[in-house]
Amino acid sequence: MPQNKKMETPSKKPNISSMAHEEEEEMQHDILKLRDRVQQISLAQRVTKNEMEAKAVGLKNSLK
Repeated sequence: MPQNKKMETPSKKPNISSMAHEEEEEMQHDILKLRDRVQQISLAQRVTKNEMEAKAVGLKNSLK
């Protein structure tokens, strides 16, 4: 006797709620804020590095 296959209900796609949309927008905003902060830190590090190199050159020149 052949086995009967169970009828399966197709999986439903989750509804995109307004909450999910708001969460996505908030996440995008947070990502932009983090990106800006990373750029600020990177710039500050470059400035500090340049200042340290300038001080090192000045110290070397004063020791000559």
